[in-house]
Amino acid sequence: MVELFMQYLLWPLVKIIVVVLFLVLMVMAMTYAERKVVAHIQVRLGPMRVGWHGILQPVADTVKLLFKEDIIPIKADLPVFILAPILVAIPAFLVFAVIPFGPAPFYIADINVGILFVLAISSFGILAILLGGWAANSKYPFMGGLRSCAQMISYELPMGLAVVSVLLVAQNLSLVSIVEWQQKSGWWLFALQPVAFVIYFICGVAETNRCPFDLPEAESELVGGFHTEYSGLRFAFFFMAEYINMVAISALTVVLFLGGWLRPFPNVAWLSFLDYVPPVVWFLLKTFFFLYLYLWIRGTFPRYRFDQLMAVGWKWFLPITLANCIVTAGVLLFFYYR
Repeated sequence: MVELFMQYLLWPLVKIIVVVLFLVLMVMAMTYAERKVVAHIQVRLGPMRVGWHGILQPVADTVKLLFKEDIIPIKADLPVFILAPILVAIPAFLVFAVIPFGPAPFYIADINVGILFVLAISSFGILAILLGGWAANSKYPFMGGLRSCAQMISYELPMGLAVVSVLLVAQNLSLVSIVEWQQKSGWWLFALQPVAFVIYFICGVAETNRCPFDLPEAESELVGGFHTEYSGLRFAFFFMAEYINMVAISALTVVLFLGGWLRPFPNVAWLSFLDYVPPVVWFLLKTFFFLYLYLWIRGTFPRYRFDQLMAVGWKWFLPITLANCIVTAGVLLFFYYR
């Protein structure tokens, strides 16, 4: 009885608490890193007043949001207005239930349809953003919600097709098994699927409403987009969900294309000294690289127009990923299964 309690309740609960705390700390770290990286790209200093080189700025921001006045528009749909930020944050956390940070026991669960679980749960966030924009009963949030809905649906299709290319090669839907396949084959999947790799990450940037695809919250057009009327803790939920989704996209890119927790060239014997670095550290280093790309892209590229944004998704990414799936299936059929 004690063993069952430890295995199915206590140990998973400990993992969940650790992952949640890690994600909250990552949100705070990313807000600071974003300000500093973009500031240095623009030859500025960024935050400097709160702590050494502004290191305590995320703490100050958190305190400010916790104590800020909670304003609710008089004509808002109150139940939906209150529920929408929570519905945005919950799927962001749930995705990490199946993302492996390393070999067992460094993941909460390994289910045989892990990638389908991720795609299904992350899609739910679209509805929550649309509800948040609509519930405020204001034109700017409503337009931001509609933009976000159209954008996410448009880029989910090529993103899903990029994942299908990976699944065709790995022959498994479990995220842990996909990493193990890369270990056994000696190939990271970005080398076998370079087109899917590039398009997947670009679509991930669009899915998280980040620059240059941040049309749903474009300040110059929509003031702040779908969360314009939110303040205080409810705004913090939207804010936190965006950064957690950035971590999720980066982590999934690592798992699907860069060998997850594996060291570089895992089957090369003379690099075995790299095994002294823990697998979780390799996973985090790769994830941090993609998170840095998010910040680099924001400081480098201008925002798309909305018609350009939709044209890229439908006229370029969708046909390319569809063709990539067909070519991958054809190559596997004629050279692997014969």
